[in-house]
Amino acid sequence: MKIVTLTPQQFDNYAKNHVNRNYFQTSKYGNIMIKFGYNVNYLGIVNEANNIIGATLILSKIVFMKNKIAYAPRGILFDFTNKDATIQLVNELNQVLGKNNFMLLKMDPNDIQTIRDKKGNIINLNNSINQIQANLTSIGFKFNGKNKYFESEKPRWECITLLNKDVKTMLNELPKRTRHKIRKAIISGVEILEGKEYLDKLYLLFKEKNKLPLTYYKELSKEFNSSVYISKLDTEKFVISSRKLYENEMHRNDKLSQKIQNMQLKETTRQKILNTKMESDKLLAIYKKYVVFSTQLLKKHPSGLILGGSITIDYDNATYIIAEGHDKNYSFINGNYLMRWEIIKKAKNNNFKYVNMGAIAGEFTNKNPYKGLNEMKLGYNGKAIEYIGEYEIILNKIAYMLYQKLKKK
Repeated sequence: MKIVTLTPQQFDNYAKNHVNRNYFQTSKYGNIMIKFGYNVNYLGIVNEANNIIGATLILSKIVFMKNKIAYAPRGILFDFTNKDATIQLVNELNQVLGKNNFMLLKMDPNDIQTIRDKKGNIINLNNSINQIQANLTSIGFKFNGKNKYFESEKPRWECITLLNKDVKTMLNELPKRTRHKIRKAIISGVEILEGKEYLDKLYLLFKEKNKLPLTYYKELSKEFNSSVYISKLDTEKFVISSRKLYENEMHRNDKLSQKIQNMQLKETTRQKILNTKMESDKLLAIYKKYVVFSTQLLKKHPSGLILGGSITIDYDNATYIIAEGHDKNYSFINGNYLMRWEIIKKAKNNNFKYVNMGAIAGEFTNKNPYKGLNEMKLGYNGKAIEYIGEYEIILNKIAYMLYQKLKKK
């Protein structure tokens, strides 16, 4: 076995057919990262017959006295179940990367460990994971832990929605809560618009929680032909729908008041009606606020209001939601729910296999601080995908120890 340098084209030709292929392991992604100061190397792993049996894109930067840290995003594309081959690979990596001033290599292979339902119950288990983990740790790779949240370079947990049924069936099979929020957004006057001209405005909604600059998404759009969606509220329709809700509830409330006055009712029946009336009173107060709020909103934004949006890319028969942002002041209008549904419908119309909803937390109890995020993404009959996780190996111990000491200071 030996490691060779591949051209971007040679790398793509191999990577696009690998079982763990992903858009991070493409020359398109490499082209983007070059523009943000990273060095990009395409390495091939060849056997004695000179056939490629593995490959990886590696990003690197000089961080300390010409020494570099390397990162293989969602790589290396290699069969780590073979212990002997894994040992040979690490020996070769030490030789090749070590000679070129690499002091650390980090990777997070695209191997799936488990597939789970929305409650965290295991649906499918990769029987090879234990062998892969044992092989990697036995030869010097350090496992960075079973992260439940967002501590690693790439999320260890993601949500996907399979597109294996027709659109009507998928909608009918959504949880009641999700369907309600989608319909509420439609009734409120939310519309989903698509166009790259919205990117600048959308970026303002998520730039605070995102480390990546606007130019990153513009470069990504050039390489992957990304799509940009926004959820926009028709403020005039919002006023109309708010008034209708209020008027309908007022009519219902009046009827309940009349029923309570019927002296022939049994006390138990009267009490039930009274409880319903009290609930209606609460709804009336809420809907009245909606009317006031929507009227003010129309005055302030007569041409409509952008509530949020998403950026997606299409890769290998799937749509990936790679960034999103929403104005929390208007989250109750549920524009984000309608937008995800529209993205699902478009992906289905393109005959794609699934939509990757993005990162979720690997905690499925009430302790999860991101419970709302999980409920929304998994609320489209999503499946939780757990990846094997992040591994790193030190290639130059002396240089890395010095680097760590300086970092602490």
